[in-house]
Amino acid sequence: MTHVNPSDDEIRNSLRAARTIALVGASDKPNRPSNGVMRYLQAEGYRVIPVNPAFAGQTLLGERVFADLASIEEPVDIVDVFRNSQAALEVVRAAIAEKERLGIGTVWLQIGVINEAAGREAAEAGFAVVMDRCLKIEQGRLMG
Repeated sequence: MTHVNPSDDEIRNSLRAARTIALVGASDKPNRPSNGVMRYLQAEGYRVIPVNPAFAGQTLLGERVFADLASIEEPVDIVDVFRNSQAALEVVRAAIAEKERLGIGTVWLQIGVINEAAGREAAEAGFAVVMDRCLKIEQGRLMG
């Protein structure tokens, strides 16, 4: 079965309701897409928590970097996955483990991140699942 993304209205509602986004795979390099998406989302008023074990404990764009979702101590509305397709399942499973504690409602796999098993497991866990789309592009298109 191939994953079907939520409708534009459902995505728009998720984006409107969201306050905090955990960006898994955040980069400290300004020319990397994850860094640009983080900057954009911050400018749009979202709190973006960077997740990357290589930079854990450091600060990125004014936010403390966490090693993983389990280390985050406050509610997260959306988990945005900037990892390769193979790593997406591991991130989804971490999101499932932290779903209740963090209040995660949406798992978002960026453009090019396609993992049907991850999408299926996330949907079965009750997440809204967006796959193979850019959060920045969709936010601009639906909310701009």
